[in-house]
Amino acid sequence: MKNLIHLYFLACLFFFSSHMYGQQTTLMTYNIRFDNPNDGENTWEKRKSSLADLIGHYQPDILGIQEGLFHQVEFIKDQLPNYAYIGVGRDDGKTKGEYSAVYYDSTKFDLITHKTFWLSESPHRVSVGWDAAMERICTYGALRSKVSNDTLHVFNAHFDHVGSEARKMSAQVILSKIEELGLKGKRIVVMGDFNAGPGSDPIKVFRKELDSGFELVKKELEGPPGTFNAFDKNHPLTEPIDFIFTKHLEIVDYRHIGDMRPDGHFISDHFPVFGEVKF
Repeated sequence: MKNLIHLYFLACLFFFSSHMYGQQTTLMTYNIRFDNPNDGENTWEKRKSSLADLIGHYQPDILGIQEGLFHQVEFIKDQLPNYAYIGVGRDDGKTKGEYSAVYYDSTKFDLITHKTFWLSESPHRVSVGWDAAMERICTYGALRSKVSNDTLHVFNAHFDHVGSEARKMSAQVILSKIEELGLKGKRIVVMGDFNAGPGSDPIKVFRKELDSGFELVKKELEGPPGTFNAFDKNHPLTEPIDFIFTKHLEIVDYRHIGDMRPDGHFISDHFPVFGEVKF
């Protein structure tokens, strides 16, 4: 009986502490590079175990990936059994093409709702927008904390690498979707590979409505200054193109992760961005 009372006391203490001092949640965005058989020493088969190890080491509560093909998305899920994911392939809205999947620790969050929309003039259907080279998507999920019962609204996207107008308008599509869903006063995370640097038009669009972890973190940025390495150790890492933005959340940590494979090769052609927020 004493043990039961003790356990009850600890449970109550944890519950009230999370409400008094706020719950902290870790986030990661990571372009994992699609499974390209022409990547030589950097093929998926040579990288995938290191990628799973990296995610398992940092254990983000919520992870957004870009470029994952269906078998890559499933591999990550199989290697990290606490995680569930949402998302579809961009080519057909099912399993064909690259995903912008959102993984979440299912021991910490419940999924309330989710959807994928296309970054185009017709976001409700498979489509290519403006001057983009191909279909681009954003995956949205509402995730409720099992501890605090608070909800995070997470958007994960991959912007086009060619079309500058498409990148700018894609940022506007996401902000419009936030308004359409009635989320402007809610806790929001927008993350992804935006193929654009800090001073670019799409990032300026986001900064009008969202908070940039890259700018607001209260310490010197850890890790490499840039996030795209091109699988080339001589590639200049001058600025990031992968970001985490938030709204109505306190950003307590933000960094770029420069971890490498044991053989000294890159894990992906992008470095992941890791953040921690309090709400």
